[in-house]
Amino acid sequence: RQADGRKVLRSSIREFLCSEAMFHLGIPTTRAGTCVTSDSKVIRDVFYDGNPKSERCTVVLRIASTFIRFGSFEIFKPTDEYTGRKGPSVNRNDIRIQMLDYVISTFYPEIQEAYSDNSIQRNAAFFKEITKRTARLVAEWQCVGFCHGVLNTDNMSIVGLTIDYGPFGFMDRYDPEHICNGSDNTGRYAYNKQPEICKWNLGKLAEALVPELPLEISELILEEEYDAEFEKHYLQKMRKKLGLIQLELEEDSKLVSELLETMHLTGGDFTNIFYLLSSFSVDSDPSESEDFLEKLMCQCASVEELKVAFKPQMDPRQLSMMLMLAQSNPQLFALIGTKANINKELERIEQFSKLQQLTAADLLSRNKRHWKEWLGEYREVRLQKEIESVGDADAWNTDRVRVMNSNNPKYILRNYIAQNAIEAAENGDFSEVRNVLKLLENPFQEAEGFREVKEDEEEEGATATAAACAQETRSRLPYCSKPPLWASELCVT
Repeated sequence: RQADGRKVLRSSIREFLCSEAMFHLGIPTTRAGTCVTSDSKVIRDVFYDGNPKSERCTVVLRIASTFIRFGSFEIFKPTDEYTGRKGPSVNRNDIRIQMLDYVISTFYPEIQEAYSDNSIQRNAAFFKEITKRTARLVAEWQCVGFCHGVLNTDNMSIVGLTIDYGPFGFMDRYDPEHICNGSDNTGRYAYNKQPEICKWNLGKLAEALVPELPLEISELILEEEYDAEFEKHYLQKMRKKLGLIQLELEEDSKLVSELLETMHLTGGDFTNIFYLLSSFSVDSDPSESEDFLEKLMCQCASVEELKVAFKPQMDPRQLSMMLMLAQSNPQLFALIGTKANINKELERIEQFSKLQQLTAADLLSRNKRHWKEWLGEYREVRLQKEIESVGDADAWNTDRVRVMNSNNPKYILRNYIAQNAIEAAENGDFSEVRNVLKLLENPFQEAEGFREVKEDEEEEGATATAAACAQETRSRLPYCSKPPLWASELCVT
């Protein structure tokens, strides 16, 4: 695409911090060894809006056992009958066999050893293992609200790691259709589509492994293993997040779904509500319940936040034109828009209209009603069954809180936190990057007595501008806060 291939400071800091954050959350990932910036500049049009700016070049040293991806096996693809495209190494089956042998023997040695005399069985066992690893990986993402942003086959690791941190984002307000990538116009990689798109990518890997692994074998493995492994791992993790440590009940899936629906209806902060639940008392003391409910309300979206979230994105005249075009010329409409996008915009307009009449008191009353209903089910039904199954309720409760606190992070790399660190770094002060990194290394712990790192001015060559910027950063919200309203304007592409 005639690009220069250079990375800039902004995206480098995001990748450096997020890959380390994911590692300390216990999610399989590539790591970041160093982040080095220079005085060289490149021009970038960050939002593709015709307003380019000069940015500093930066290098991130990434570390992983391998950077081979699903897409690495697609370089051998034969000519596509519809597009005419083909892989750059088409017909080089000899290289593909070598690469597959290398991947299995190096990164899956136990499979190589178990099936050394039968290559089809060996390849099937390998495909089954990468299918399960990928299912578990995306389940982990869903449980911390992580959105990758660009999940094509070239961003899927052959060993099941989170790879290539581009336009990623952690979800703040829970929205199952959250899109973190500002240039993903169709929502192909939305939060709720990540499990499905990762499965689709495994299907493409299966196609690229033919004839070393016949498609009828790999497709059967994919159908039998992926969904089952995802659902099993997701529910296991969610039980831990909710402190359901004693019993595994069928209705747990429904309890989780209803929790997420309650979060969605109330605009709840995904990370903070899960973290808060560990302080929910199993005793039904009315005053404690009311106090907890008040804390929960602080983590729900305000009328102002909802107005920002549901603000119509299309000019009314543009929407009217698109609706007419969908009726009069469906073929042309299909080239410039989708019915789903139009319907979503119409829903947004309807929601925004309702919000104009909604008062803060009405919203609070509605939110309390939703949460009382779910909390009643959680405590009176599900937690009660846990208590009835144990001998020592106090010991169980201590264990429950411990498990919840080690599975629900207090700190994640929210976009506004990354942005504050980037702005300081672009002015020559990297102390905020170090502060955030230090925090993300202990995501589950309360940062008591947390001291911010201060750079040696001579070593960093800090300027008065940088110092002022750092001071401004230090006066901002605590790292565990819901995002401020200005953060809704942040766009990552």
